[in-house]
Amino acid sequence: MQGMSRTLIASLAGIGGFIAYVVVVLLLADHVRNLHWTLEFLFFAAAGMLWVWPAKWLITWVVRGDGAA
Repeated sequence: MQGMSRTLIASLAGIGGFIAYVVVVLLLADHVRNLHWTLEFLFFAAAGMLWVWPAKWLITWVVRGDGAA
């Protein structure tokens, strides 16, 4: 046994990273809510999609590592 599995590491990093991401988005949202509705829409649309790339990277990292051993 080599320590923590990639799945466990990715799960912990994903949950922690997502919580941090939500906190940052909420802090920024307080400032965006006072802007024009189009800027508010663009902000929330981007914030709703930007978490996908780090999640995809974590999932790819876990899947790539499972067959390597």
